[in-house]
Amino acid sequence: QVQLVESGGGLVQAGGSLRLSCAVSGSFFRINAMGWYRQAPGNQRELVASITSGGNTNYADSAKGRFTISRDNAKNTVYLQMNSLKSEDTAVYYCNADLTRWGRSSEYWGQGTQVTVSS
Repeated sequence: QVQLVESGGGLVQAGGSLRLSCAVSGSFFRINAMGWYRQAPGNQRELVASITSGGNTNYADSAKGRFTISRDNAKNTVYLQMNSLKSEDTAVYYCNADLTRWGRSSEYWGQGTQVTVSS
């Protein structure tokens, strides 16, 4: 069994900051890429940022310059530091991890955490 548990969402005023965390637990051999996605009402789920096992990062244009993704491999945890938040950042944020288990790689998702930015 594998679990991805997110935390850190909440209500914040525009211009404020939040830090999301996602801890991976359970039985696996290796965590490969990790990422954060978001889904606003009526919209498709979209990539916000991703990070490889080696620390290479990728950001959506909307996140560049404001969000920073990082990971602590010793803690099996990925973070998303979000600064200068805007009302359009309001969404449910999902953690994603590509895990190698029993010789195969599969994607796993967290349950989601709500981020609401008030203007």
